[in-house]
Order: sequence, then structure tokens, then C-alpha cells
Amino acid sequence: MNSCIEFNGIGKTFPGVRALDDISFRVTGGKVLALLGENGAGKSTLLRILSGDLQPDEGSIMIDGETAKFLSPHQALKASISVIYQERQLISALSVMENVFLEDLHSKYGVIDSSRLRKETQAIIDKFELPIDPSEPVGKLSVAYQQMVEIMKAYRRNSSIIAFDEPTAPLTDTEIDVLFKLIKQLKEEGKCIIYVSHRLSEIFRVTDEIVVLKDGKTVAKFDTAETNERDLIKAMVGRDIGDTYAKLDRNTEFGDNVLEVSNLVTDDVFGVSFRLRKGEIVGFAGLVGAGRTEVVRAIFGADKVMSGEIKLDGKPVRFRSPKDAIDAGIALCPEDRKEQGLVLRLSVSNNISIPVLTKMKRGLFLDRKKETKLANAAIDRYSIKTHSVDKMVYELSGGNQQKVILGRWTSDGMTTKVLILDEPTKGIDVGTKAEVYQMMCNFAKEGIGVIFISSELTEVINVSDTIIVMHNGHITGTVPREEATEERVLSFAMLD
Repeated sequence: MNSCIEFNGIGKTFPGVRALDDISFRVTGGKVLALLGENGAGKSTLLRILSGDLQPDEGSIMIDGETAKFLSPHQALKASISVIYQERQLISALSVMENVFLEDLHSKYGVIDSSRLRKETQAIIDKFELPIDPSEPVGKLSVAYQQMVEIMKAYRRNSSIIAFDEPTAPLTDTEIDVLFKLIKQLKEEGKCIIYVSHRLSEIFRVTDEIVVLKDGKTVAKFDTAETNERDLIKAMVGRDIGDTYAKLDRNTEFGDNVLEVSNLVTDDVFGVSFRLRKGEIVGFAGLVGAGRTEVVRAIFGADKVMSGEIKLDGKPVRFRSPKDAIDAGIALCPEDRKEQGLVLRLSVSNNISIPVLTKMKRGLFLDRKKETKLANAAIDRYSIKTHSVDKMVYELSGGNQQKVILGRWTSDGMTTKVLILDEPTKGIDVGTKAEVYQMMCNFAKEGIGVIFISSELTEVINVSDTIIVMHNGHITGTVPREEATEERVLSFAMLD
């Protein structure tokens, strides 16, 4: 018999915020239900309640007709519920097999049975068609493979209710195909599946039903086969945003070269050369592992440059650390904003003021009035949804966290010449994506050179002025936007 889960009148309030208000819907086994909504709509809060990480203030959850209440994630796991979060729940120092079997490590005579652990993990890895060693420390894997380990953990538990929160954000097309085959198999086995994604094309590939949340409320329900992207976007954002790319107010005039990279060589990239002009958006495309992030990390002083030359405003530079790059006017919004871009346990104002703290001092102490003024300016400029500058950054949605990073690098006191955005739209909704695209265009109109990395070909092609394609650490093609098509860019991305 297939499982069934019902949310009945779920409500949750945080200080100053009504996060969920009378959320009610049903998920039946053998179907995949998409949970859609803008960042801050309440999706993550609902999943945290499902996982036992939070408890609702009102309402109830029923599983197979019986009321269920989870006071901890452990209780939810025992009830056969797995939630695969966008933020990975892995222990970096442990191996793949130890993470996959963390709650059920096989032992023999009180000692972990490594041979059995390896064998059973390898069987799951083979099913996922991944080139991963079961004994490899998870911390040494790429972000994409770490995400696949998270999914393998849930698969191993054989849970009857599984929720996926933006599972494909770091994955390649090949890995996404493997995931969708797995979801199809789970569906055929009668599992209840909740699927959260901002990539609408995926929703139509993998789901049967759709529930849309807005401002913590259920605003629409659809059968996937009977709706379209336009209707879903209108339900999510409350308006028809039309053709996002056609509406962009772009920069049309470029200045002199602000950044020139010649024959750059690191441990991961080889002979990379390109230029970035003032006011230009240069997009980097390529498959996962192509070397795009490694190029910008080298420019930013985070990775060692073995040979080659980098010029900023026509003058050779060699940064020994990111601080040197920041002082010179280069800013980086990293791919993993939670691990590398933000200090999650600090406030919005603290995160925004980090690069200009020395200018925020009054004598030996931080001038809180100056810091608050700086933060409020960024909140107003980027429409950051927070009730206070003192709110902890980890409490914000992904889209608002991204805006905090943008606010940091473009605040008063910063002189940013080159702004590097690595996967800035990963895990954010369509409405916020449109805002980020226009922000990039605005930065370019201010004369800033923008480097834009994205795994979504459509947005790289439509937002960038010039597209640079990489494969296996090399640049394999450079295409102006007017001549770019997905087929052409993909052909370069697969070129050896």
C-alpha cells in the first residue's frame, strides 16, 4: 500500500515574521509533488517542520491517516522521512561510506565492518553511475558529488517519504538524468516525493502535481500536465514578468580593458587568456569541472598562480591573498555562499560591513550607527527582506543571502572595479533571478567589469555580452551574445 502524507492548517511564526499560515495539502504515494514559491515563501520552513527540526505552532501532519509529531530529526527519520536539504548535511572529515551509513554503521565484534560498508556503498555508487571511491573523504569531493552523496544517504534509508530541496542546483545534466531516473524508480515503488526547485523546466519533467506558496500561504494547486510556466510564475510572484531577458536595461558601451588575463596556469587551468572591459559582462559557461571557478579563484588570489600574467587597469598584478585582490578593487561572490561567502552566525549588518570595518571605527570601537546606516542602504537598494539589520544571515532565504553579498561588495566605501559572480542565481526563485540579472546590468552601466559564471546555459547566453566556454581547464571557445546559441556553446563545452 502506498504511503500518504497530509499537511493540515500548518502555521509557524518567528519574531516579526509569519512564516507559514494555514498550509494545507496532500501528497499521495506514487506521485511527485512540486513545492514552488519565491525565496521566503515558506518552503524551507515547511521542510524543516517535516524533518522534525522545527515544530509547528498550529496544525498537524498526518501520515497514512494517523497524526504524526516529530520533536527531533531523529524521530522523523524513524518515521521513514528523509529530507535532502539544499545545505548539505555531511561530515567532511568522514568517508563517503561513513556518511552514507552514518546512522547505521555496520559493526562486527564492536568494530566497524569496513569491508561490508565499502561493498554496500559501492553498490549504491554503481547504481548512481558515479566515479566516486567509497573511502574518499567527503570534504575532498566537488560540490556536485557531495550533493549526490546526500541523495545516496536518503536512498540507502529506503524512506517512504522523501523531500528534495533544490537537489539539482550543483549537478551536471548527466547527473540530473541519473537523479530523475532514481526519482522515477522511487515513484514506481509508491514513495511520497516532495520536490522543491526553482528550475521550472525540471518541474515539468519530473512532477505530477504542483503546490504554490506565497508569503507563507498556499495560493494555488495545479496538475502539472494541465499548466504552463507562465501560469506558475504568475502564481509565484503575483504578476506576469513576461520575457525577463528582453526587459533587461543593458549597457551598450564598453570602456578600456579593466582586466587582462594571459596564459594563466594553475594546478587546474591551463593557458587561459581573456579580457574584460569596463562595463562589460563576460559569462563563463562549461560543464561541472571545466575550470571556471578555478580561473576566478586564481584571479582573486585564492589559488596559486604557477605562470601567466594578470593585468588590472593595464598594470601587472599578482595577488598573494584575497585581501590583496579586494584592496585592488576585485570582489568575488563565491559559488557556495553559505560556506565561503557569508558568516552565517553574524547579522546582516555585520556581513555587509566586513570589507570596510576599518572605516566603521570610532577610535578603538565599531561605530554602530555608521554600520547600521551602511546596512540599511544596501537593504533599500537590493530590497533585502529582513525585519532588522540585526537579523542573523542564516535565517534569510537563499535569494536574500545573495543580495547581502552583493550589498557588501557595492556598498559605500568600496571601490569595486571587477565583480565576479559565481553561480549567483543558484537556488533562487524566478522573480529574484530577474532582479539579479538587472543588478548585473546596472553594475555594468556603472563601469564595473562583471564576470558571471553559471551552469544554466540560457541565462549565461542571454545576460552576458561575451560568452567564454571552458572544458577540462582550457578555453575552447569565445562567442558574442548575438552569435550564441545553446547548441554552439554546448559544442564548445564538450570539445577536447
